[in-house]
Amino acid sequence: MTDETLDPKMNPTEPLRRALGDRYLTYALSTIMHRALPDARDGLKPVHRRILYAMRELKLASKGGFRKSAKISGDVMGNYHPHGDAAIYDAMARLAQDFNVRYPLVDGQGNFGNIDGDNPAAARYTEARMTAAAEALLEGLNENAVDYRENYDGTLEEPVVLPAAFPNLLANGSSGIAVGMATNIPPHNLEELIGACLHLIKAPNARDETLLEYIPGPDFPTGGVIVEPKENIAEAYRTGKGGFRLRCKYEVEDLGRGQWQVVITEIPYQVPKSRLIEKLAEVIEAKKVPILADVRDESADDIRIVLEPKSKNVDVEILMGMLYRNTDLETRFSLNMNVLIDGLTPKVCSLKEVLHAFLDHRRDVLVRRSQHRMEKIDHRLEVLEGFIIAFLNLDRVIDIIRYDDSPKTALMAEDWGKTHVRAMDEADYISPVAGGEMGLTETQAEAILNMRLRSLRRLEEIELVKERDALMLERAGLEDLLDSDDLQWKTIAEQLRETRKQFGASYEGGARRTTFAEAGVIEDVPLEAMIDKEPVTVVCSKMGWIRAMTGHIDLTRELKFKDGDEGRFIFHAQTTDRLLVFGSNGRFYTVGASTLPGGRGMGEPLRLMVDLPNEAEIVALFIHKPGNKLLLASSAGDGFVVPEDDVIAQTRAGKQVLNVKGDVRAKVCSDVVGDHVACVGENRKVLLFPLDELPEMGRGKGVRLQKYKDGGLSDATTFTLQEGLSWLDPAGRTRTEMELGEWTAKRAGAGRMAPRGFPRDNTFT
Repeated sequence: MTDETLDPKMNPTEPLRRALGDRYLTYALSTIMHRALPDARDGLKPVHRRILYAMRELKLASKGGFRKSAKISGDVMGNYHPHGDAAIYDAMARLAQDFNVRYPLVDGQGNFGNIDGDNPAAARYTEARMTAAAEALLEGLNENAVDYRENYDGTLEEPVVLPAAFPNLLANGSSGIAVGMATNIPPHNLEELIGACLHLIKAPNARDETLLEYIPGPDFPTGGVIVEPKENIAEAYRTGKGGFRLRCKYEVEDLGRGQWQVVITEIPYQVPKSRLIEKLAEVIEAKKVPILADVRDESADDIRIVLEPKSKNVDVEILMGMLYRNTDLETRFSLNMNVLIDGLTPKVCSLKEVLHAFLDHRRDVLVRRSQHRMEKIDHRLEVLEGFIIAFLNLDRVIDIIRYDDSPKTALMAEDWGKTHVRAMDEADYISPVAGGEMGLTETQAEAILNMRLRSLRRLEEIELVKERDALMLERAGLEDLLDSDDLQWKTIAEQLRETRKQFGASYEGGARRTTFAEAGVIEDVPLEAMIDKEPVTVVCSKMGWIRAMTGHIDLTRELKFKDGDEGRFIFHAQTTDRLLVFGSNGRFYTVGASTLPGGRGMGEPLRLMVDLPNEAEIVALFIHKPGNKLLLASSAGDGFVVPEDDVIAQTRAGKQVLNVKGDVRAKVCSDVVGDHVACVGENRKVLLFPLDELPEMGRGKGVRLQKYKDGGLSDATTFTLQEGLSWLDPAGRTRTEMELGEWTAKRAGAGRMAPRGFPRDNTFT
């Protein structure tokens, strides 16, 4: 324990808080710099950089042989990235997936996953090597182009950043989640990126809008169509934050005789094809897009998803518009250009800032490589001068090497400006005296001594002088390059043009894949307009099993139900109708007649279609009639009138209209017809009162219809007073009572005993 911890005046929690804060900060910085965020210069995270460097160390060139992925990931983990071989292999596999990265950096052999969403095979089954694009990122590592740092255990060195011959950050994109920040960058077309870089070299202060002429938007590996407005794209590139709406690419195939089908040839980026097919199947099953009949996956090496419309009269734009809303045929790719701008500092950068970071890095690489080349040239010139001296004094060099006890020292001490006589034997040999003005340097002496005798024989002054002059000319050019900013940027531009020739539009797969289009306005077409109008008979049992039988059948026909169940609701409808379900919990639910199961079996439970609780009973099931009004009442005798248009539910959960509590249940839901309300209680007392005494509400408990000492409301209905009150007697005959003055009173009265012949079940129907 420290003295600070033992100090009684100190808060005992302070050291712990400080320690946790320090560790959290260390963890956050480690996550940001070494895991989650890419470097703006080479566009790589440390794990990707280490994978490529390890593959280079294994000499896995693009034209060489393959090595087992397990060997590669093992070397990466053991030498540079001790974070688990599974994570390393996943990162390497992503670099090999041409549907994930625009320009793959790993050439995979074997199963590295597919666009369906299948995972790669185990590392022991696959092999890999670098691609030409990866080699372009590594070009210059042997020429001191970048700094190196020690690996995690200090036994090896790894590059801090790669030289990066092209702007890989934008070319292949990147994504990651750090502590308190994230990054998400889409892939772009390399031809367009280099065009923008060349423009920035000419005009470093170019406007962001000008860059859009070169880079109109992302270029996703899977193609697709970007429908984001240009002004939104410009704003996203200017601020480094935004998004891109991306749709599938499709074509309409004519099948003859007016028949057609939609064929999807490109799907949005990062959408697994298998999941997309499943979602389309779910949409068909749930009848969310009733004009879509079927979906088939006929893909082989390419994407071919066939959408079959329900009828030839379906508008393809309406069909696709509905699919865009309900499936991943339209997605949104979020842009968050949060990168390490100098390898250390995270920053949300604009498009121009990212390109400038790359160009500045290329300039640093050019300067360092030029300086390295000059050092090599200086060393070679020094050696060549020694070779020339050795050629002119070959006999004396041979004598020194043959007879002198210390030939290196003798070569450095000899005055090569004098004439030397060939020694015939060891006795004739005279060792040089130190202090000669034209002695060789240590480097020259070492080069001569390390030269093979065969090479000595082949020394030719003309060739040596020729090589020396060529190197001196090259050195002069490098000096001019290092002294001139214009020459440096000119050289960088030439290098970028060479890269464009190699990986541009003429490169296999180098042409732009993602196109642009206007989103257009998708008309909000009512569901009924997309459904073929066909007659059906809706049948719902007492236990809540519902079905739709084709055609208008005889309503008195005997139907089959499950054991212990019986029919309750049966009526004629159309497939375009919307059905309203009123539960005893006071909630209304909406079901499309077209979504009901067929009548071949017993149907399906209505509770699977809507969130009707098990304890709630179905009070009413009927066809929605726009403009109609409903009389709602509870078992407690409270109720009101509600417009039928106000009870339509938009979700499975339904819409609460009649409020009930405790043991009170919703009891009555009937059409409002006439000018009076008739109520009957469980005590068989009947009360009639004018309809205008009932309020019209959208939701609530309502007002008292009839007063009871015991029991509650049994039934309620509306009628026209002049036409009398009708009901069905026990024999099934309709009885009408015209003299109703005895039962007519104010609302909320107790009422009087029902007239003779009134049904024993206390209902009007």
